[in-house]
Amino acid sequence: MKCDCSGSYHCPVDTTLSMIGGKYKALILWHLIHKTLRFGELRTLIPQATPKMLTQQLRELEKDQLLIRTVYPVVPPKVEYQLSELGYSIRPILETMYQWGADYLAQNGMAVSCSMTFPN
Repeated sequence: MKCDCSGSYHCPVDTTLSMIGGKYKALILWHLIHKTLRFGELRTLIPQATPKMLTQQLRELEKDQLLIRTVYPVVPPKVEYQLSELGYSIRPILETMYQWGADYLAQNGMAVSCSMTFPN
């Protein structure tokens, strides 16, 4: 269904999924809720992501203005990632996704076993 006269398709759920639906985007956002992290710290927290894939996901999140990438002019290079104001606004969605998944796992006799913990 077309939502405007220009012929563009604008679906709220599709828009949200396109911004946070990448393979590791939700995990990256989750880990940045409470603190700024460097690339190596994110690699440790999300070991299943290859460096190439993690870099790609970080670039997409930066392009979509969900995170802020800060490069410090030092040797060796220091790069930090933190959530933008827009990125913080996705927190309730991520927390709901976490709780839904944890409930599903519990109902099926499985325990949460990942790097994500529910933030306070």
